Amino acid sequence: MEGDDMAQPEQIRDSAEAARRARFGTLPQRIRLEDTVEEQPAIAPDPAKDTYNADEWLTRNCL
Repeated sequence: MEGDDMAQPEQIRDSAEAARRARFGTLPQRIRLEDTVEEQPAIAPDPAKDTYNADEWLTRNCL
């Protein structure tokens, strides 16, 4: 009887070890850096942003 009691925890340990190895035994596939980065503009382009004209401002405000 004592031999059976000692064998059972070892079998449980072996099955637990096998389950761990099946789940964590290998590393996942390597992911390339190009596949992890997504580039997108920080803000949408504003069409009115570049309409400032320094000469026009000078003409309107100083003459």
